[in-house]
Amino acid sequence: MEKDYYKLLGLSRNATEDEVKTAYRKLAHKYHPDKAGGDEAMFKKINEAYQTLSNKEKRAQYDRFGKTFDGMGGGGQGGFDFRNFGGNGFEFGFDPSGFEDMGNLGDMFDAFFEGMGVKRKRRTYERGADLEFIQEIMLEEAYRGARKPITFKTHIVCEKCAGLGHFPKEGFTDCGACDGRGEIQESRRTFFGNFQQVRECKKCAGQGKIPNKICGTCSSSGRITSEKTLELTIAPGIADGQVIKVTKAGEMGERGAEAGDLYVRIRVKPHPVFTREGDDLLMREEMRLVDLLIHRSVEVKTISGEKISIAIPQTFTFGEEITVQGAGMPHLGSHGRGNLRIDLRVQIPKKLSKKAEDILKELKGEL
Repeated sequence: MEKDYYKLLGLSRNATEDEVKTAYRKLAHKYHPDKAGGDEAMFKKINEAYQTLSNKEKRAQYDRFGKTFDGMGGGGQGGFDFRNFGGNGFEFGFDPSGFEDMGNLGDMFDAFFEGMGVKRKRRTYERGADLEFIQEIMLEEAYRGARKPITFKTHIVCEKCAGLGHFPKEGFTDCGACDGRGEIQESRRTFFGNFQQVRECKKCAGQGKIPNKICGTCSSSGRITSEKTLELTIAPGIADGQVIKVTKAGEMGERGAEAGDLYVRIRVKPHPVFTREGDDLLMREEMRLVDLLIHRSVEVKTISGEKISIAIPQTFTFGEEITVQGAGMPHLGSHGRGNLRIDLRVQIPKKLSKKAEDILKELKGEL
């Protein structure tokens, strides 16, 4: 047996279809000629192995005879130019992923075209990355709303070159590698036949021109690493775990490409008095038994700092909550507030004086 397809893909002979597909995709991505460290010869061998092992009939022939008899690897003597496919190449919307339902053909297209551009437009530099930041606030700040300065390290615009990575006033020179086209045409023989492939020129990054003077501060990237500070607006009523999106406040893209977004996750610190349930606030308040019997009212301080006096209903039963309407957290993005719910606990004296015991005995019939 001249070639061991199983060994080539790192598989055992009883490998499943899914295992064959997974191994192929991993190796095809690794050895694709257009990737750094790619290997065209190995890429072709991997494709040949996959075409055989992913087809039940071919795999059965291979397992029995060590080869297949359907002319695999030939075909396409005249070649096939995908740039002329459909008249205008792939710009009309051809999507190789649409072949997924046709079995291994879709996988082959996925790997073959990954990193390749057919009739591609001039390069658009990569958008900056999105960033996530955690901001802690107090419950009072969540109640009132707040403006918080936040500082984080990221890529920002290089001021020396205004984010371009070069100095346009110094002029440009046509790229000698692609003759100013920004792309290079190659002829490549694959298991599909001969393909005319157009790829981005690596020397000029698809621009067709090379700046006469690049920025040394940012090494032509148009961005540098530094600290960035901005003021975050926190709306009243925000809850723990909610995320605020700040558009284009994330990492700056390369050479003038747009910035990513900043996502700030809010963490509300635990409060010593209040516990939050939705927009309701819960608190525990203690009062002396004698105060309850005489005044039948309790004074509490709300999250806003306001002190309010609450009359205890005649029908109050210990273990019930007392609700103060509208004294809770604001509804985020709308009017109204939640409620303040008070768990009222009565302090029972551990020991009574003789005088207190005598008075209680006299009142026994009234209580």
